Amino acid sequence: MMVQVTERDDAMMAWLDVVRMADTEAIRYALAGLAQAEVPVSVRRANQWVERMVELGWAMRTRPTFRDASIVWATTAGIGKAPPSLFRATTRHEVAVAAVSARYLFHGYGWARDRRPSGLQDHQGDGVATRGSARDLVEVELSAKRLERYKLIHESHARRLTHDGFSRIVYLGTAEAIRTVNREADKYIFRTERDRLIGLPVFENRGSWKGDDDRLWAGVPEPQPQMVELPGWDALDGAGR
Repeated sequence: MMVQVTERDDAMMAWLDVVRMADTEAIRYALAGLAQAEVPVSVRRANQWVERMVELGWAMRTRPTFRDASIVWATTAGIGKAPPSLFRATTRHEVAVAAVSARYLFHGYGWARDRRPSGLQDHQGDGVATRGSARDLVEVELSAKRLERYKLIHESHARRLTHDGFSRIVYLGTAEAIRTVNREADKYIFRTERDRLIGLPVFENRGSWKGDDDRLWAGVPEPQPQMVELPGWDALDGAGR
Protein backbone atom coordinates (compact mmCIF):
# COMPACT_ATOMS: atom_id res chain seq x y z
CA MET A 1 0.00 0.00 0.00
CA MET A 2 1.39 3.39 -1.00
CA VAL A 3 1.97 5.84 1.87
CA GLN A 4 0.24 9.17 1.27
CA VAL A 5 2.43 12.25 1.74
CA THR A 6 0.86 15.55 2.79
CA GLU A 7 2.14 19.12 2.89
CA ARG A 8 2.39 18.81 6.65
CA ASP A 9 4.60 15.72 6.23
CA ASP A 10 6.94 17.78 4.04
CA ALA A 11 6.90 20.56 6.62
CA MET A 12 7.67 18.16 9.46
CA MET A 13 10.61 16.72 7.53
CA ALA A 14 11.91 20.23 6.92
CA TRP A 15 11.60 20.87 10.67
CA LEU A 16 13.51 17.66 11.45
CA ASP A 17 16.16 18.84 9.00
CA VAL A 18 16.60 21.93 11.18
CA VAL A 19 16.45 20.32 14.64
CA ARG A 20 18.04 16.99 13.53
CA MET A 21 16.31 14.81 16.15
CA ALA A 22 13.28 14.96 18.44
CA ASP A 23 11.34 12.91 20.94
CA THR A 24 7.66 11.98 20.69
CA GLU A 25 6.57 14.85 22.93
CA ALA A 26 8.18 17.37 20.57
CA ILE A 27 6.52 15.61 17.60
CA ARG A 28 3.14 16.10 19.31
CA TYR A 29 3.64 19.86 19.57
CA ALA A 30 5.22 20.30 16.14
CA LEU A 31 2.42 18.43 14.36
CA ALA A 32 -0.18 20.53 16.15
CA GLY A 33 1.66 23.77 15.47
CA LEU A 34 1.95 23.12 11.76
CA ALA A 35 -1.78 22.38 11.63
CA GLN A 36 -2.62 25.47 13.74
CA ALA A 37 -4.35 23.22 16.26
CA GLU A 38 -5.24 24.49 19.72
CA VAL A 39 -3.95 21.46 21.61
CA PRO A 40 -1.02 19.08 20.97
CA VAL A 41 -1.91 15.95 19.05
CA SER A 42 -2.23 12.76 21.08
CA VAL A 43 0.71 10.44 21.68
CA ARG A 44 -1.11 7.88 19.53
CA ARG A 45 -1.43 10.33 16.63
CA ALA A 46 2.23 11.34 16.95
CA ASN A 47 3.31 7.70 16.91
CA GLN A 48 1.14 7.04 13.87
CA TRP A 49 2.86 9.89 12.04
CA VAL A 50 6.30 8.54 12.94
CA GLU A 51 5.30 5.04 11.82
CA ARG A 52 4.15 6.39 8.44
CA MET A 53 7.46 8.19 7.96
CA VAL A 54 9.38 5.05 8.96
CA GLU A 55 7.34 3.01 6.46
CA LEU A 56 8.10 5.60 3.81
CA GLY A 57 11.82 5.39 4.67
CA TRP A 58 11.98 9.06 5.62
CA ALA A 59 12.54 8.62 9.36
CA MET A 60 13.86 6.21 11.95
CA ARG A 61 13.37 5.90 15.67
CA THR A 62 15.10 4.21 18.57
CA ARG A 63 15.17 4.34 22.35
CA PRO A 64 18.77 4.70 23.55
CA THR A 65 19.60 3.31 26.96
CA PHE A 66 20.42 6.79 28.21
CA ARG A 67 16.96 8.21 27.30
CA ASP A 68 13.53 7.75 28.89
CA ALA A 69 11.80 8.12 25.52
CA SER A 70 12.34 7.31 21.85
CA ILE A 71 14.28 9.63 19.56
CA VAL A 72 13.14 10.23 15.99
CA TRP A 73 15.36 11.52 13.19
CA ALA A 74 15.14 12.02 9.43
CA THR A 75 16.95 9.61 7.12
CA THR A 76 19.04 10.44 4.09
CA ALA A 77 16.03 9.52 1.94
CA GLY A 78 13.93 12.01 3.89
CA ILE A 79 16.16 15.08 3.85
CA GLY A 80 19.16 14.20 1.69
CA LYS A 81 21.63 14.39 4.58
CA ALA A 82 23.51 11.85 6.66
CA PRO A 83 21.65 10.91 9.85
CA PRO A 84 22.86 12.37 13.15
CA SER A 85 24.87 10.36 15.65
CA LEU A 86 22.85 9.54 18.74
CA PHE A 87 25.94 8.94 20.85
CA ARG A 88 27.50 12.39 20.76
CA ALA A 89 27.77 14.39 23.94
CA THR A 90 25.36 16.94 22.45
CA THR A 91 22.43 14.54 21.90
CA ARG A 92 20.61 15.48 25.11
CA HIS A 93 20.98 19.15 24.21
CA GLU A 94 19.76 18.68 20.63
CA VAL A 95 16.65 16.81 21.77
CA ALA A 96 15.95 19.63 24.27
CA VAL A 97 16.33 22.26 21.53
CA ALA A 98 13.79 20.33 19.45
CA ALA A 99 11.39 20.36 22.42
CA VAL A 100 11.71 24.13 22.65
CA SER A 101 11.39 24.59 18.90
CA ALA A 102 8.21 22.47 18.82
CA ARG A 103 6.57 24.59 21.49
CA TYR A 104 7.43 27.75 19.58
CA LEU A 105 5.82 26.22 16.48
CA PHE A 106 2.76 25.36 18.56
CA HIS A 107 2.44 29.01 19.58
CA GLY A 108 2.57 30.27 16.00
CA TYR A 109 6.25 31.08 15.58
CA GLY A 110 8.61 30.22 12.79
CA TRP A 111 11.88 28.54 13.77
CA ALA A 112 15.33 28.71 12.18
CA ARG A 113 18.93 28.12 13.13
CA ASP A 114 20.86 31.16 14.31
CA ARG A 115 23.58 32.50 12.00
CA ARG A 116 27.17 31.46 12.57
CA PRO A 117 29.34 33.66 14.83
CA SER A 118 30.97 36.56 13.00
CA GLY A 119 34.12 36.43 15.14
CA LEU A 120 35.65 35.38 18.44
CA GLN A 121 33.59 37.94 20.37
CA ASP A 122 30.31 36.76 18.86
CA HIS A 123 28.03 33.93 20.00
CA GLN A 124 25.63 31.64 18.13
CA GLY A 125 22.30 30.87 19.79
CA ASP A 126 20.39 27.61 19.56
CA GLY A 127 17.61 29.03 17.41
CA VAL A 128 15.70 32.06 16.23
CA ALA A 129 11.93 32.19 16.73
CA THR A 130 9.82 34.76 14.84
CA ARG A 131 6.16 35.67 15.10
CA GLY A 132 4.90 38.89 13.59
CA SER A 133 7.14 41.66 14.91
CA ALA A 134 8.42 39.49 17.79
CA ARG A 135 11.83 37.88 17.33
CA ASP A 136 13.48 35.75 20.03
CA LEU A 137 17.05 34.52 20.17
CA VAL A 138 16.67 31.23 22.01
CA GLU A 139 19.19 29.38 24.16
CA VAL A 140 18.82 25.98 25.81
CA GLU A 141 20.92 25.62 28.96
CA LEU A 142 20.86 22.18 30.56
CA SER A 143 24.05 22.74 32.52
CA ALA A 144 25.83 25.93 33.47
CA LYS A 145 28.91 26.98 31.49
CA ARG A 146 32.17 28.14 33.01
CA LEU A 147 31.48 31.52 34.57
CA GLU A 148 34.10 33.33 32.50
CA ARG A 149 32.24 32.40 29.30
CA TYR A 150 29.11 34.30 30.29
CA LYS A 151 30.79 37.70 29.97
CA LEU A 152 31.40 37.17 26.24
CA ILE A 153 28.02 35.50 25.70
CA HIS A 154 25.94 38.12 27.48
CA GLU A 155 27.82 41.00 25.89
CA SER A 156 27.07 39.39 22.52
CA HIS A 157 23.41 39.10 23.55
CA ALA A 158 23.31 42.78 24.50
CA ARG A 159 24.68 43.79 21.08
CA ARG A 160 22.11 41.67 19.30
CA LEU A 161 19.27 43.16 21.33
CA THR A 162 20.32 46.67 20.37
CA HIS A 163 21.57 46.10 16.80
CA ASP A 164 20.03 42.90 15.36
CA GLY A 165 16.35 43.53 15.96
CA PHE A 166 15.74 40.87 18.61
CA SER A 167 12.83 41.41 20.97
CA ARG A 168 14.15 39.07 23.65
CA ILE A 169 16.89 36.66 24.58
CA VAL A 170 15.15 33.55 25.94
CA TYR A 171 16.96 30.95 28.03
CA LEU A 172 15.15 27.70 28.79
CA GLY A 173 16.99 25.22 30.96
CA THR A 174 17.36 23.43 34.27
CA ALA A 175 16.79 25.32 37.51
CA GLU A 176 20.50 25.40 38.41
CA ALA A 177 21.62 26.53 34.96
CA ILE A 178 18.97 29.26 34.78
CA ARG A 179 20.00 30.61 38.19
CA THR A 180 23.56 30.95 36.86
CA VAL A 181 22.41 32.56 33.60
CA ASN A 182 20.30 35.14 35.42
CA ARG A 183 22.99 35.94 37.96
CA GLU A 184 25.62 36.51 35.27
CA ALA A 185 23.18 38.51 33.13
CA ASP A 186 22.74 40.89 36.07
CA LYS A 187 26.48 41.58 35.84
CA TYR A 188 26.95 41.94 32.10
CA ILE A 189 23.71 43.21 30.54
CA PHE A 190 22.95 46.89 31.07
CA ARG A 191 19.88 47.59 33.21
CA THR A 192 17.92 49.15 30.32
CA GLU A 193 18.10 45.85 28.42
CA ARG A 194 18.20 43.39 31.32
CA ASP A 195 14.46 42.69 31.42
CA ARG A 196 14.62 41.54 27.78
CA LEU A 197 16.65 38.48 28.79
CA ILE A 198 14.27 35.88 30.19
CA GLY A 199 15.36 32.68 31.90
CA LEU A 200 12.83 29.96 32.69
CA PRO A 201 13.52 26.60 34.41
CA VAL A 202 11.48 24.21 32.25
CA PHE A 203 13.77 21.15 32.07
CA GLU A 204 14.66 18.56 34.69
CA ASN A 205 18.26 17.46 34.93
CA ARG A 206 17.93 14.57 32.45
CA GLY A 207 16.58 16.93 29.81
CA SER A 208 12.85 16.18 30.03
CA TRP A 209 10.39 19.06 29.87
CA LYS A 210 8.75 19.71 33.23
CA GLY A 211 8.13 23.43 33.65
CA ASP A 212 5.59 26.15 32.99
CA ASP A 213 6.31 28.30 29.91
CA ASP A 214 3.15 30.46 29.95
CA ARG A 215 5.22 33.58 30.60
CA LEU A 216 6.81 33.27 27.16
CA TRP A 217 3.60 33.68 25.20
CA ALA A 218 1.82 36.46 27.08
CA GLY A 219 1.56 39.70 25.12
CA VAL A 220 3.25 38.46 21.94
CA PRO A 221 1.95 40.36 18.86
CA GLU A 222 -0.25 38.45 16.44
CA PRO A 223 1.57 37.38 13.27
CA GLN A 224 1.04 39.25 10.02
CA PRO A 225 -0.18 37.64 7.84
CA GLN A 226 -2.26 35.36 10.05
CA MET A 227 -0.51 32.17 8.92
CA VAL A 228 3.05 31.94 10.18
CA GLU A 229 5.44 30.40 7.66
CA LEU A 230 8.74 28.77 8.46
CA PRO A 231 11.60 30.02 6.27
CA GLY A 232 11.35 28.58 2.79
CA TRP A 233 8.08 26.74 3.42
CA ASP A 234 4.76 27.29 1.71
CA ALA A 235 1.79 28.16 3.90
CA LEU A 236 0.24 25.04 5.31
CA ASP A 237 -3.37 23.99 5.45
CA GLY A 238 -5.32 20.84 6.27
CA ALA A 239 -5.50 20.87 10.05
CA GLY A 240 -7.25 17.52 9.94
CA ARG A 241 -4.35 15.69 8.33
